[in-house]
Amino acid sequence: MLDINWLKTFVTLAELQHFGKSAIALHMTQPNVSLHLKQLEKVTHTKLIERSPFRLTQAGQRLLKSSQKTLQELKVCQADINALNDLHQGTLTIAASDIISRALLIEPFQLFKQEYPNIDLALFNTTSSQASSLVKSADAELGFVIAQKQSLPLHFSELKAVHWCAVGQQLELVQGKVAQKENTECPTLILLGHDTRTRDLIDMALPSLNIPSYRIMEVGSVDAQLDWAEAGFGTAIVPDFSLDSRTHLKTQVLTLVDFPCTSLGYVVRKNQILSKAVKRLLRLVSDKISANNKKPKNALNNYYK
Repeated sequence: MLDINWLKTFVTLAELQHFGKSAIALHMTQPNVSLHLKQLEKVTHTKLIERSPFRLTQAGQRLLKSSQKTLQELKVCQADINALNDLHQGTLTIAASDIISRALLIEPFQLFKQEYPNIDLALFNTTSSQASSLVKSADAELGFVIAQKQSLPLHFSELKAVHWCAVGQQLELVQGKVAQKENTECPTLILLGHDTRTRDLIDMALPSLNIPSYRIMEVGSVDAQLDWAEAGFGTAIVPDFSLDSRTHLKTQVLTLVDFPCTSLGYVVRKNQILSKAVKRLLRLVSDKISANNKKPKNALNNYYK
């Protein structure tokens, strides 16, 4: 009989390819890692790992595939059982980018904790792509993402349409209203780094601005984009919901109507069972978005044409 703990140790060892690192990752001693492997090889009647240099045998490669699938299915099964039991204690794990969590999740989280004081909320601060991966692996129960494509084994539900805004003092250059003269200033676009889904979407849409040339200033967060734009260092291109908490911007704001509209929503696994607590959290987030949509947005009355 294959012990589930032996399989966990074997998979970790196969992935890290180091006994010491595996022991640390599993919170075990190195001799216990070796013991689990020895017990697994005894039950399977075959050698699974060559130690020097480290490599899986053919039998080890075959066992690894089945072990990974088995452990993943057990993790998903446990998540669904927890949802079916409607537990009122434990941990609810959410994955979301920094801008989504700060703009949309803080208030819903506060209200949720009032209703479910014994459920801890754990937040993974990730990109949209990483959030999807965490949900897929059942390491997160919900992922809030921008422009997640419908793809197995995830299901995407839209919460709101996302429009793009230009924020800064160089909007006349972004609008192309300044005649292209030899000494015309080249605009600076303040953008996120390339490791985000937001930047991927912006890069694809930049040609719609018809700017002959521009400089790019890369920063690490949307808040940093807005701060640098407010300081006069260029024009930040940000999703509209990021401005909901910035009601006192001193600089100009322009909605980029020629930029393709995208979506903000959440992902769950296909056929995932949602607990009452998860459904309540989603309702609170939806209510937050509805409330934001009803707020006057006087700063967004200018449109790029």
